[in-house]
Amino acid sequence: MPGPKSTFAISLTAFTPAGGLDGAGLRSHFARLRDAGIGVYVAGSGSGEGYTLSTDERAEVLRIAAEELRGRVPVRGMGAEPRTAVEMIAFGRAVEEAGLDAMQVYALDVGHRVIPTAREIERYFDEVLANVTIPAVLSTHFYSGYLVPVDVLSALVTRHPHVIGINCTVADSEIAYLVRVIDTFGDDLEIHVGGPGNALVALALGATGYLCSEANLAPRLCASVTDHYNAGEYGASLAAHAMVMRLHAANRYGGIRGVKAALALAGLPGGPPRPPRLPLDAGELAEIRQMLDTLQIEELQRRG
Repeated sequence: MPGPKSTFAISLTAFTPAGGLDGAGLRSHFARLRDAGIGVYVAGSGSGEGYTLSTDERAEVLRIAAEELRGRVPVRGMGAEPRTAVEMIAFGRAVEEAGLDAMQVYALDVGHRVIPTAREIERYFDEVLANVTIPAVLSTHFYSGYLVPVDVLSALVTRHPHVIGINCTVADSEIAYLVRVIDTFGDDLEIHVGGPGNALVALALGATGYLCSEANLAPRLCASVTDHYNAGEYGASLAAHAMVMRLHAANRYGGIRGVKAALALAGLPGGPPRPPRLPLDAGELAEIRQMLDTLQIEELQRRG
């Protein structure tokens, strides 16, 4: 049965100015997340720039995550969108070897905006889940170009008891799908929504919580949305969510590019984005600095 409401950070991956993996910076970043008491997904394709990681770098990120986070906050592998089940199985085995708590199983992405059939989607998930034993969270995400049919999710959950949750990310026009997922699985599985936009809607419907990239910047603030909710402090939860959404709205520079720029301006670890992503230019940095000055989030005040 799902436990208390919870927030997960979709963690960045720290890189050096020369583009290498920054293990020390990553440890420092994980320490911020750990101290905030927030759950953490690592080696993701968006905020984590996981698509740029070599196999060895990915293993190192997972190893550091286990050393810094395991046993203190929930820590899970997120991974990148796979072309085949083989890719996702390899990631799952790496997560299991590192000793993380669970893995996300991304929906299949065959490229060229091709939408797999329901049979193809089900076969893909079946193959992955039959070949990994670590607790698994299924991803259904509109950025894939489709949402996994609810009857397919039901069949997978029935056949694979190590599925512990669903990460459901929908556009505003697809809220009816989110309602159906929560109503179908919310009593038995964790249901987290992607991004802060639908966090309060999801909580009101009975979901477990939300995932967000903004937690790389302000993990205590993001975690406080569900912390206050768990305590019955609904006004404080609303106020915290409003600030998270202002932070979300103020970053208009390609997600992780703006996040890493804000961290650098605040004197916090994270490093630059890795090519093909490029750092912000001087004008963009000025806007990020103005954002920090305007929002006045205590966690983001300059250190040192």
